[in-house]
Amino acid sequence: MRKSFVTLTAALVAALALPSLAAAQAQTQTNTEQVVVPQVDRREIQLPKFPSNDFEVGLYGGLYSTQNFGSSVAGGLRATYHITEDFFVEGAVGQTTVSDEAFRRILPGGIFTDNEEKLIYSNFNVGMNVLPGEVFFWRDRAMPSQVFILAGGGTTRFNGQRMKTIDVGVGIKVYMADWLAVRVDMRDNIYTLDLLGKRDSTHNIELNAGLSFLF
Repeated sequence: MRKSFVTLTAALVAALALPSLAAAQAQTQTNTEQVVVPQVDRREIQLPKFPSNDFEVGLYGGLYSTQNFGSSVAGGLRATYHITEDFFVEGAVGQTTVSDEAFRRILPGGIFTDNEEKLIYSNFNVGMNVLPGEVFFWRDRAMPSQVFILAGGGTTRFNGQRMKTIDVGVGIKVYMADWLAVRVDMRDNIYTLDLLGKRDSTHNIELNAGLSFLF
């Protein structure tokens, strides 16, 4: 009798628990099912290729002041490689024509064989960008700019002499577009010149402006 009572009690408990288990299982399945299945067409995206603009070539013109001879028009070419955002290396070659007209007023025949002599210079510099900023042309028009300093050395050929040259300078570059910049430089070209049998260290200031093309 007692055994039958225990069996009946177990059957009753199982019958009462079965609906709760079924409801819990149904709730779990409902939670795991995704209500909305998105229909997305996958497409391949081709990433744009932006130029690095690490290389720069340019041409320039301006004034070259040769100590003891005055200023004359100069021009040249330069090529630049930007190592990082802050540092770059640059090579340049330029030319000007120097006149000894001032000496001919004092010395008969002047200093040069002819009235004018070509001065050709080339240099290699290391530069650093120091002051990035903007240049405003109008109230609502601004262009990125970069102030830089540089120093290096090279050679200067003048009046039959070839002199080792040290040059230091400062400049500013204004970017008109991603591939185009306007640049203004001022440099001091320092070399020793043998003039009338006396060797003197000379400071020759150069001021130029030009265009640079980046790629």
